[in-house]
Amino acid sequence: MNNKKEGKNIHLFESWAFSKTNYIIGAIGVVTIILAYFIMASGTVNSFRSLTLAPVMLFIGYLIIIPIALIYRDKKKK
Repeated sequence: MNNKKEGKNIHLFESWAFSKTNYIIGAIGVVTIILAYFIMASGTVNSFRSLTLAPVMLFIGYLIIIPIALIYRDKKKK
């Protein structure tokens, strides 16, 4: 009876295991976000960097790169 229970255990967080690639993509996202804030702070109020470049970089960092780092899965060899 104990063997049946061991075979049916479902590991909830097994699918959330991050690989090295996930951490690299996440680090790229964090660096992009930090760089965008520095660019925004260094530009003048009405400059291209403050009004266009930094917000686009923040959008890419928060809404594209970080979710990719969370969702990406390595292809497993059979």
